[in-house]
Amino acid sequence: MTADPVAVVREFLDVVRSGVEPDRAARLMAPTITAHQVQAENPTTITRTPQEYAEHVEEMLVAYGPFRVEVDELFGSGDRVYARWTQHGRHVGTVDGIAPTRRPVTQVTSCVYRVADGRIAEYWIQIDRWGLRAQLGTGQAVPGDDGRTVSGR
Repeated sequence: MTADPVAVVREFLDVVRSGVEPDRAARLMAPTITAHQVQAENPTTITRTPQEYAEHVEEMLVAYGPFRVEVDELFGSGDRVYARWTQHGRHVGTVDGIAPTRRPVTQVTSCVYRVADGRIAEYWIQIDRWGLRAQLGTGQAVPGDDGRTVSGR
């Protein structure tokens, strides 16, 4: 029996994306995931493994400390699940060359996940990078969210 897509995404957000247990990505994500970084100025699609995603979450923990993820909306239709969350942390590590400011950081993100065979197989994510830069005091957008920068994706 295949797990309910909304339940899969809920567990992923609560356990993996939140930084509680990033290594559980291997159980909740397909062996290869297509990640669409949806941004007007530089849309990018990357492929990553659950291990790479777990490493990405670990990078966010270094950059923002133990952060809190609040799921604001979560609903699905068929194999697609929409999620919007707010992440609260503190700028404690270098982010895109910006030294730690110790300032609180709030990031608002929305994402559509495609779940296949009980695992996340693909997603389309949007993050307010301009808002992050404003909070870090730089007034400039975070460089393209291409999987190489830490910007909360």
